[in-house]
Amino acid sequence: MTLAAKPAVREAPPRRLLVTGGAGFIGSALCRHLVAAGDEVLNVDKLTYAGNLASLRAISNVPNYRFVQMDIGDRDGIQSTLATFRPDAILHLAAESHVDRSIAGAGAFIETNIVGTFVLLEAARAYWQSLPAAARDGFRFLHVSTDEVYGSLGETGLFTEATAYDPSSPYSASKAAADHLVAAWHRTYGFPALISNCSNNYGPFHFPEKLIPLMILNALHGKPLPLYGSGQNVRDWLYVEDHARALDLIVSRGAPGRTYNVGGRNEKRNIDVVTMICDHLDRLKPDGAPHRRLITPVADRPGHDMRYAIDATRLETELGWRAEETFETGLEKTIRWYLANEWWWRPLRDKVYAGERLGLLLDEER
Repeated sequence: MTLAAKPAVREAPPRRLLVTGGAGFIGSALCRHLVAAGDEVLNVDKLTYAGNLASLRAISNVPNYRFVQMDIGDRDGIQSTLATFRPDAILHLAAESHVDRSIAGAGAFIETNIVGTFVLLEAARAYWQSLPAAARDGFRFLHVSTDEVYGSLGETGLFTEATAYDPSSPYSASKAAADHLVAAWHRTYGFPALISNCSNNYGPFHFPEKLIPLMILNALHGKPLPLYGSGQNVRDWLYVEDHARALDLIVSRGAPGRTYNVGGRNEKRNIDVVTMICDHLDRLKPDGAPHRRLITPVADRPGHDMRYAIDATRLETELGWRAEETFETGLEKTIRWYLANEWWWRPLRDKVYAGERLGLLLDEER
């Protein structure tokens, strides 16, 4: 079973789009979406542990999709790729993205998310300046970021595009730094850049270290479902295909220099997410029921933000985007996908990540 992206509805002609990090979770969903819409897509990905070309199997042989394995920190390689492919826009998703891994080892996050973004910005700026006037006016650079740059909310309120940055983890700090670089390149050089900050994504092809796929697969294998702290931490959940549509709209119609928050308006406590997964599996895979018996409280993550919630009003009113999936519909689709697609996740569980705890500090490992 493969996942076909819903084609975008667009009046403009197909574009040449360079996507960095297109073998990752959100990047692969975006590539599938753009290719289905008829755009010519070049996917540039380093293929770290979280990059998986199997996520792109449905489009790997279509004529308007190409892949190049490359580090965004390779300036010569990026410059050559831009000169050859000549994109109309760049959608920058390449990043180290897992908070727990950033706690255990921040270096890769600094190198990719900050230094890599700088290298890409400089190469893209040089390419943009070399374009004829009409192409230069139409060029866009979209930097895809996270709501985690804003820090933690209390029991009420929402993150808006005007919320002050207050990152809590090495991951969110590295993304905040990248956001600031992109904003500065727009203000200093007039570079036509935009930023999007999204809430927690979920859906098919999600690397199994993240909460929802981890809980699904651990439950299928009868393993403990590790719940950080009391499970009261709240996240705003966004179905990945809704996010892909949003990114298409932002790069197509968004204003350079503008930031757009992308959220599903689906706030859920972690404990509620895990129990919903268990209840779905009780119905869909009853031989392991009751799955709630596997829920296992564990020591909380260091610097664990209590609540995230996105106000997506700007995106909804200015660009006309709406999330199509509720958390309930999106979660059931996601669980059914994992049940039907062991071919995708089994190699990852066997060879890359088996569900062990990540992000422990050294003194916690003793």
